[in-house]
Amino acid sequence: METLRDILEAAGRGALPPADGRTTVVAQASHRDAGVLAFTAHAVVFTDEDPQWVYDTLAAVECDALAAPMNARFLTALLERTGRTSETIDAMLVGSPLPGEPPLPLKEITDGGHPRIVYARRRRDDVRAWSAEGGVLVMGRGIAGRLEVSVEVDEEVRHRGLGRLLVTAARHLVTEPLWAQVAPGNARSMRTFQAAGYRPVGSEALLIAR
Repeated sequence: METLRDILEAAGRGALPPADGRTTVVAQASHRDAGVLAFTAHAVVFTDEDPQWVYDTLAAVECDALAAPMNARFLTALLERTGRTSETIDAMLVGSPLPGEPPLPLKEITDGGHPRIVYARRRRDDVRAWSAEGGVLVMGRGIAGRLEVSVEVDEEVRHRGLGRLLVTAARHLVTEPLWAQVAPGNARSMRTFQAAGYRPVGSEALLIAR
């Protein structure tokens, strides 16, 4: 049986689910993460709830069937049934590894109490972080163990290309596809990741355990 990890590993290599208009329901990879992934004409709901409940609830949503998995009514029903919370619907982007050294000097942060590391550990495992002058790069294993990246740039040095350098540098530090979750309304961040070679593959609504 195909697992959430199988689906994400394939998508990271560019093999997306078939655009057949269907919804696939799979088990959660961990208690921490449940939610919905939307690819082109195919959705994946990862939850430990009864799959038949998912299909019945989707069928009752009054909208285009392709839009139902990300429709607010379905997501609200799933949140209420699972007792979870959520923040936003993010775009999923993925970047392949790059050879050679990062394009700027990085120093790994070894202080486990660093605020960015503490924050990232709420959502990811095996978190590591690096600092550069004016910014921080964080990576860790999130949904189904995929490797995820986030960056933070100090306000006083924004609009100088540091964010693009940081997310590019992350691709030089890995040997597997690297995922990013970006709110579509954050146009600046979307442009940054795309300029660094990350490609959009879908969207996700992450349901967080309380």
